[in-house]
This record gives sequence, structure tokens and C-alpha cells, in this order.
Amino acid sequence: MKIDREQIQMVVALFVVAVIAATLLGLTNIFTRGPIAQAEKEALHRALTQVLPAHANDAQNDMFQVGEEKQAIRVYPGMDKTGHISGFAWEVAAPDGYAGTIRILVGVDPDGNIHAIRVTSHKETPGLGDGIVNDTGWLAAFVEQDLESRKWNVKKDGGDFDQFTGATITPRAVVKAVKGALGFFNTNRELMFAAAAEDKIGDKVGGQP
Repeated sequence: MKIDREQIQMVVALFVVAVIAATLLGLTNIFTRGPIAQAEKEALHRALTQVLPAHANDAQNDMFQVGEEKQAIRVYPGMDKTGHISGFAWEVAAPDGYAGTIRILVGVDPDGNIHAIRVTSHKETPGLGDGIVNDTGWLAAFVEQDLESRKWNVKKDGGDFDQFTGATITPRAVVKAVKGALGFFNTNRELMFAAAAEDKIGDKVGGQP
């Protein structure tokens, strides 16, 4: 098959455009990677400040992991100036949200009572499911609760937590995930305290999340 000059020029032009586009994408990634990482770090810092009891350390720097490498849970310990543990925070996922996975940062005191929770990522419907972020009264219902102090379901399912008008799936998913987080703490309590007390905090620690 004979290939004329115009076809060759078209192929070369497309190749050049593809190379330029790939180069620009690569450069954009290089220049934005740092600012994006910094923004994520600052957002996590703000969330940790909200969910952890009062602490003097940098919980991100003192992070350690519990569990096998592929499924490890990142745990952020809060400590006072003397090194005593004031609490722990970690993120859990609720895969059964109405519009997708909901990610929740849970903070507890040393006895396993919830200090606060904050939703860090969700795709729920504005005005309905986003009450998990905007409804401060609903979020406050988790404060100072442990695994035994509540029926960990929404009221529609016989539990103690309100659902939202027109949106039951979203709060149901969050309540279930937070209950799982408390179960994780009860199972790994000793490991978490031991890891926080180690000189090399940040090393991976075994356990069953």
C-alpha cells in the first residue's frame, strides 16, 4: 500500500502533538504534586485537631500502622507534653454509602470513648446525605460514646442514632463504620499503646484491624 506525503505528515503531526501533551501533563504533575501533598497534610492536621483530645505533639509525625501492610490502618496518637497518651485517631471507610464510599476520621480517648468524628470524604447528595458533615447535632451524638453505651444502628433499624429525612442509607453507613472503628480499638488497644510508647514511633505494628 502506497503512503503519500500527506499521510506521513499527518502521522508525524499527531506524534508531535502527543509528545507535547504528555510532556505538559508530566510537568503539571511535577509542579502540582508538592502543593497538593501540602494541602492534604494541612487538611489532615485540621481534622486531627478536631477529633483528638487536647495534645501537644504532631500526630502526623508520630503516626504508626496497625495490621498487615496491604490493609494497615494508620493511627495518629495524641500525647501531652509529658508523653502521656491523650487519645488516638484513625480513618475508617464506609463502603455502603448511598453515592459511594464515605471516609471518616474517628478520635477516641484512652478509654475508648469517642472524642469526635469527622467525615473527610464523601459523595452524598447535597441537602440530604451531607448531614453527616453539616449536622453538628447529629455528629455530637457520637461524642463520649463507646461500644457498649449505644445501640449502634439508626432508629429505623432499632438503634439510637437519628436518620435524616429522605436519607437513611448515609447515616446507617456512618454509624456502622464508627461501630467498626470502636471494635478495632478494643481489639488493638494494647498494640496501639505499645506502639505509641516506642522510641521509633512510626514503625509498622502487627495486629488485626
